[in-house]
Amino acid sequence: MDLKAYIREIPDFPQPGVSFKDITPIFVDPAAFRYAVAELARAFREERIDMVVGIESRGFLIGAPLAYELGTGFVVVRKEGKLPRDTLHVDYELEYGTNRLEIHRDALQPGQRVVIADDLLATGGTVDATAQLVQQLGGVIVGFGFLVELDYLHGRRRLEGYPGKVVSLVHFS
Repeated sequence: MDLKAYIREIPDFPQPGVSFKDITPIFVDPAAFRYAVAELARAFREERIDMVVGIESRGFLIGAPLAYELGTGFVVVRKEGKLPRDTLHVDYELEYGTNRLEIHRDALQPGQRVVIADDLLATGGTVDATAQLVQQLGGVIVGFGFLVELDYLHGRRRLEGYPGKVVSLVHFS
């Protein structure tokens, strides 16, 4: 199935010069959604995954069904102030400032094998911050799974220092 055919490009959103990749048509179409989740699961099925970590917010749309398909638990990484219990946080750079991501301190046990899932790999800052949180909790990163990768932003380079594979179903050059 050609998932790229389901992705709408919205010019000049959210600001002039940006071509937004709208993945929501994948979720609307049951066959495309099932296919996307099944393909990501196929890439990691033999890796003995214990937990899938999804990044707020669209990473939840990918990560939760991926965890279900793999028969694992699911952990959320959220923006500051959204998690109710004791958290660990990491700050990371954006193009125009900083942001903070948090994870519950008890979300992972040391040695658990983790796949980090998100909708899109762009510059890699958010997923890099998430990987730092996973490692601080003692999680073993087995890989990263994305629906879309914007190759021209070279986000994959930020993940080179982490173990595991990077799987993206759709690439934009």
